[in-house]
Parts: sequence; C-alpha cells; structure tokens
Amino acid sequence: MAGSSPASITSAAGTGVDLEVVERGSGAPLVVLHGASGPTPDAPFVDLLAQQNRVVVPSHPGFGRSSLPEWMDSVEDLVYVYLDLLEEYDDRAVTLVGVSLGGWVAAELAVRRPQWLGRLVLVDAVGIRVGGREDRDIADIWAVGTEELLRIGFHDPDKGRQYMSLEGKSKDQLEIVARNQESAVLFGWEPYLHNPKLRRRLDRIDVPTLVLWGASDRITHPDYGKAYAASIPGATFQLVEDAGHFPHIEQPHEFAAAVGRFADRRLPGPAGQAGGA
Repeated sequence: MAGSSPASITSAAGTGVDLEVVERGSGAPLVVLHGASGPTPDAPFVDLLAQQNRVVVPSHPGFGRSSLPEWMDSVEDLVYVYLDLLEEYDDRAVTLVGVSLGGWVAAELAVRRPQWLGRLVLVDAVGIRVGGREDRDIADIWAVGTEELLRIGFHDPDKGRQYMSLEGKSKDQLEIVARNQESAVLFGWEPYLHNPKLRRRLDRIDVPTLVLWGASDRITHPDYGKAYAASIPGATFQLVEDAGHFPHIEQPHEFAAAVGRFADRRLPGPAGQAGGA
C-alpha cells in the first residue's frame, strides 16, 4: 500500500493511554518506534517495509495525536505503554524497530520482556552511557541552531532541510510539531537521553538484534553504536553509508533492505558490519 493511510486510535489497556497508530501492509508484524522528531508514517521507508510486513507505526504518548496522561514523564512510562500494545502479539513474530529515542524505548522494553519479541533492530539509538562522567556521548540537540543540527544529524544537509521543513504545513500540523518537541524534552531531558543503568542490563536481551547506524552520524557517533552492539549478546552492527542520524530518511531503500533481510531471517553478512560481544 503506497501513500497516506488514516491513523486509528488504539487504547493501551493497562495504562489507559490512547495511541495514534498507522498500519500498512500485511504479514508478520514489524513495529516502528519513532525518534524525538516524531512519527513519519508517510516516509518512503514505511511503504518499502510494508511490501513484506505488517508495519505498525504508533505515536508515542504526547506525540502526534496520542494522549499524554499527567503521570507520564519518563521513558520507563513509555515502555509500559508499549508492553500493553505488544500483548496483542503472542507468537514471538514481532520485529521491533526503534529509531533514536525510540531505540532507547525498544532497548528498555527488550531488557524487560525479551520473550515477547522475535527480533530487535536499534537504529542510531540513544539510551546508554559509554564514556566517562565528563564525556558527552550524545550531542546536545537542544542547544544548537538549525544549521548545526543539520550538519551533525545528516550526511546531506539538504535532505535534512527537506525533512525538517515547516513550509506548507497547516496550523494543526505546526501544533503537532511543537507538541512533539515538548514531549521529546519531557522524556529525554534529565538525565539527557540516557539511562545510566541501561548498558549494564543489555545482556538480558536474548533475541537476535541488529544495530543499524548511519556512518556519518555526529549526534551519536558510530563508535557509540558499536558499544551498544557489544553490550548485547550476539548483536550485529551494520553501517548505512551516506547517512547520518536518520538513515531511514536519507537512505530509505538501503535501510528497508537491511531491516527486511533481518526481519525475514536472511542475513547474508554484508560488508561493513561487525559482531557484538
């Protein structure tokens, strides 16, 4: 199915959160958890993945048109919302794909309920501390201007300008952009985009895991991604060339091919990947 699909509202029963969800395609479920900039259900990579999978793209609480209860203020809260959502699937067929902030959520979920997943894909994920106390593992995306964000976030800043452009957006769409930004700060500000305990818990993940990283990412450097992969037993690390922090946006065909091969349990071992410890 190509083009725009209407969103539905799904209630996460245990938490009572109403989630905006877009679904495309059919087959084994592939759930995509978006990054701090918000969901992108109409991006080309979604249709590419939907050629072979049932692609499910929820908006995090506080993003898009999903509700945000007053008690929610942490990534842990997001995790339990998605645990409720994933209870719909009971056959370990789910491939969970987490991008940036969504990668952090996916990793936290996999630590808690690895038995609920078939496969895990972390894409330029945040969430762990790699360096020392005084080291900055993750660039401060809220302290830099637009041009600097384009430079550190994208291999091709022009693609970033197109992705981030507000031109032609309606008042309703602009309000959603602002809401997304506010919610990203709510969930990621303190501590800044990580859980200091998460890295020591990643060895609990016992499902096949692909750590996919833009080779030109300067928000979370590929070395950070390699450390992520090395912390997950048996994880595979793979670079996406000519892409920064948003490989799904800059290189949708390469991204969808890598995720599709992995979700279909066909990993031919392309050049540029290294196994994790």
